[in-house]
Amino acid sequence: MTSAVAHTPNPYPDLAGRSVFITRAGSDIGRATAVAFARAGARVALVDVDAEGNATTARLTREAGAAAVLQLRADLTRESAVLSCLERTVAEFGGLDVALNNAGSEQAPAPAGELDVQEWDRVVGTELRSVFLLLRHEVPLMLTSGGGAIVNTSSCASVIDIRGQAAHTAAKHALRGLTHAVALDHAHQGVRVNAVAHGVIDRSGVTRSIEPGQEEGQAATLQESLGRRGMAEGIASAVLWLCSESASSTTGHTLLVDGGLTRRCP
Repeated sequence: MTSAVAHTPNPYPDLAGRSVFITRAGSDIGRATAVAFARAGARVALVDVDAEGNATTARLTREAGAAAVLQLRADLTRESAVLSCLERTVAEFGGLDVALNNAGSEQAPAPAGELDVQEWDRVVGTELRSVFLLLRHEVPLMLTSGGGAIVNTSSCASVIDIRGQAAHTAAKHALRGLTHAVALDHAHQGVRVNAVAHGVIDRSGVTRSIEPGQEEGQAATLQESLGRRGMAEGIASAVLWLCSESASSTTGHTLLVDGGLTRRCP
């Protein structure tokens, strides 16, 4: 008679030795994803303009068992900065296998007709231009090594419209299209490109983009169908799956991880 052996499955895909590049790594989704990749055995390059937050992520990533950690500070709306960070990553790790293009910015709430042009340029520059620049230079690096996986961080604003958030909504709608177009361009070359669209994440400062005087009511409206805000770790799990061999047939897809939030909207 053979006795059963208790087995606890590893919740992290086997990504040992993979070279991973993560932007906006110094907070919430970027940090959680960096730690998850570290636990999966990857080498992780962390990029953020916030040096202090990025340093904390680097420490947590090392503690989680990353094969190697590279810490970089850069403003990724500048193409020269994008190139510099990617070149340093390739020089340090020997190539680029995976990228999380995690870009986000909070727009000051305003009707489109009252939206300051500088505010529009700032939000679109951060949430769309930077991702285009990253994709533009990540894809060729992956092609040299036979392929790779890219995930763009998006939000529910890519599939629904949010009052008072014209720049943010426009940028995220455009990011969804950009993701799908680049995926089509390179699917036959072994580079997969997807996006994860999250809902309201439980993090500090989340109410800063809510209209003045509407904090309580708007926050209630934004609650996800699960009855709670999403966790960055849940987004990280989705990113790891999209970058793993389990998702080898998935490209050109925006994966909603929003707790049912978009199902509640008219």
